[in-house]
Amino acid sequence: MTNTNKEKNVAKRPGYFWLATEAARAAIELGISVPFRKYFKLEQEGDEHPVLVLPGFMASDFSTKPMRNFIEKMGYHSYAWDLGRNYGKVSFLDELTIRLEELSKHHSQKVSIIGWSLGGIYARQLAKTSPHLVRQVITLGSPFCGITQPNNATWLYNLLPGNKRVVDLDPELLKNIPLPAPVPTTAIYTKQDGMVPWEACLELEEDHLHQNIQVHGSHLGLGVNPTVLEIIVDRLQYSEKNWEHFSASSIMKDLLYYPSL
Repeated sequence: MTNTNKEKNVAKRPGYFWLATEAARAAIELGISVPFRKYFKLEQEGDEHPVLVLPGFMASDFSTKPMRNFIEKMGYHSYAWDLGRNYGKVSFLDELTIRLEELSKHHSQKVSIIGWSLGGIYARQLAKTSPHLVRQVITLGSPFCGITQPNNATWLYNLLPGNKRVVDLDPELLKNIPLPAPVPTTAIYTKQDGMVPWEACLELEEDHLHQNIQVHGSHLGLGVNPTVLEIIVDRLQYSEKNWEHFSASSIMKDLLYYPSL
């Protein structure tokens, strides 16, 4: 079903309750994911294609290690971004382009990119500038349709030395960020997000290449959320040639997640 994100212009800063409980909820999700990641089985193993995982704002590769380990276990080659802590610098895009080229050349195939929060904005921009190198993009709570809208992280970004204020970034870049990438893209979001407005994390329109999927959980726990991990593994089995929208059993829809309506 085609989905138009009509609420992108009225997104509000996440409420204090969701922000205040982020860490506790993420800890619970991490605890639940430990046995899930240990015992989760697939009927078929992955095809060993490369998967580049990008951390969120102020996070490092340490935050994505559980997800990367799980992806490896499922039969893919997972890679960290190797750029230290994500301070939100625009220059990271140039360095990531080089890394993307190196991975694609090393494996002689396209790379899937998973981006958490701000990492998802980088992932989509990489897919726009180098679509010939990208197999698909998966974003986790990435506010690409509302980067200038109020959230609970921009104030810190604006304080960092060397960073321009978000509203002062290149107008052409700000205009381009909400536009869809020309590759299969899955945008995962949660209405319980305490960091960024969930409305800003949806593709403007769903079509044959773009899908929004809602899950239950925190922003800080998206990388270890068992539902998110299951969706990721399902998505990675597809290439740009046979990609299709995610669909789960009715039981999973009722218990774990529900697609955007």
